[in-house]
Amino acid sequence: MESLPVFLSLKGRPVILLGEGAAAAAKARLLDRAGARIIRDEMADAAIAIVAIEDDAAATAAAGRLKARGILVNAMDRPALCDFTLPAIVDRSPVIIAIATGGASASLAKALRQWLEAMLPASLGGLAEALKTARAKVKARFADAGERRAFLDGLLMRGGPLDPLARHADADETIKTALGGGVEAGGLEHVALTSTDPDELTLRAARLLAGADRVYHLPDVPPAILDRARADAERIAASAPPSDVPPGRSVFIGWSGA
Repeated sequence: MESLPVFLSLKGRPVILLGEGAAAAAKARLLDRAGARIIRDEMADAAIAIVAIEDDAAATAAAGRLKARGILVNAMDRPALCDFTLPAIVDRSPVIIAIATGGASASLAKALRQWLEAMLPASLGGLAEALKTARAKVKARFADAGERRAFLDGLLMRGGPLDPLARHADADETIKTALGGGVEAGGLEHVALTSTDPDELTLRAARLLAGADRVYHLPDVPPAILDRARADAERIAASAPPSDVPPGRSVFIGWSGA
């Protein structure tokens, strides 16, 4: 991962925008949607700046002056000058999906955005709001963080009651009904690999890795497989499945036939 994806809260905050023309106008519209206070003065106080100047020499000089003041810069179509990039965005507020290619291809990011726009239902934002509203009740029902995660993962899994890719007429009622029932136990699940290629993981294996709190694995399991687990999941090299695991969801990764 060459850069760390972050979401900045810009509401009411100043952002320097330099340049004229269609490209600069597009950046201004994006900043306006985020609630930023657009400043056209290069010498203004701000934490970030966008340089949408077409002339190469002028853009490079402006980016250099801004960087010298400790301001993070995005220089349009000039990846080498960028401290941060502006991704393609899928907006299902409060769900925001950002797609970046590290400056390699804006067209690829756009194509992926269009694909996701067609795939994700308009109700996704409402689902997020329902989950937010239910947060206190879920916490009261499941004091253990691992159990809470298991409960929510069960609701949101593919084909589950709140599958994010399906349309939901009343997500609030679905959560209320689920809270009145039980919760899938955590425990230890097993994933048997047949290949070192992460793209050959089964859907079940990919789902288990994505939802695991900790991943036990044989020492020779490649990093590309382990990277399919949650970024904050604990990774533990082990020669065999553990006999006892903490609360929450655990996965042991081994090899098929071993």
